Amino acid sequence: MGLRVRREGDQLALTLRVARHGQHVALAPLILTLDESELLHAGLCYALDGEPPPVNAPECRKAIRYPGGRQQY
Repeated sequence: MGLRVRREGDQLALTLRVARHGQHVALAPLILTLDESELLHAGLCYALDGEPPPVNAPECRKAIRYPGGRQQY
């Protein structure tokens, strides 16, 4: 299941899938301000640093090649 995100005024609403021991338990809404969304995005980027993105990852997770062979996400 893909992450569902919708904009509600100056907030983002995400539908999260809650699982326990790999078993689906519930769907739960997470409502964040735009600032909170930016902090969550930055935190996830930091936590995923060095992990290869999945094939169906959004564009912002794709590797960027810089001159000299350096790679960043």
